[in-house]
Amino acid sequence: MKSLYFFLLFGCIHSVSAQLKTISDKTTYPFWINVPEKESTEKQPILIFLHGKSLSGTDLNRVRRYGVLRAMDKGRKIPAIVVAPQLAKGSWNPDKVLEVLEYVQKNYNTDSTRVYVCGMSLGGYGTLHFAGKHADKITAAVAICGGGNVSDGCKLATIPLWIQHGDKDYIVPMSESEKVVNAIRKCNEKAKLIFTVIKGGNHGSVENIFHQDAMYNWLFEQKRE
Repeated sequence: MKSLYFFLLFGCIHSVSAQLKTISDKTTYPFWINVPEKESTEKQPILIFLHGKSLSGTDLNRVRRYGVLRAMDKGRKIPAIVVAPQLAKGSWNPDKVLEVLEYVQKNYNTDSTRVYVCGMSLGGYGTLHFAGKHADKITAAVAICGGGNVSDGCKLATIPLWIQHGDKDYIVPMSESEKVVNAIRKCNEKAKLIFTVIKGGNHGSVENIFHQDAMYNWLFEQKRE
């Protein structure tokens, strides 16, 4: 019975991650990619996940420690091509993130009207920097406990954004998100922007957002004409 249990458990884990693989020699950032099984017949949305500083380095397995890949490892099914690059050091470069996106779009059957980006901490900054420079390339974005460039306010106002921050974050203060939110609203008070203050949320606890339906449901509802 025990051996049967382990066989079934292994089979389950294998089937969940069977499509998950790494690509390390095609773009500046190496990345994980997970392609839904129906990809060959239908154009798929893309979801890019940008990690925080603690997952930087040269071991791609680190990227699975939290966030979208962690949620998938725990059984979450995401109806999109999931792309999770790794940053070796420093900050996310919007042009290098774009390089990853364009590689995926060139080599997989993707829907260019449904490109989504999410990130946490340094990845939250990366998400808003990427959206601030290449808003025309993406459909919507979620930035968690990060920040961005105030000068990008008008560009960010052109796409749906959901910015989230815990009010007990002592690593990246909530004021970092508030500055960007204010810049977006100053440019366009009718911008499709949601700003959520997570009561009692600290820099680590907000990771549970990736394990709930709300973020994914909201992102995949957004479409670009």
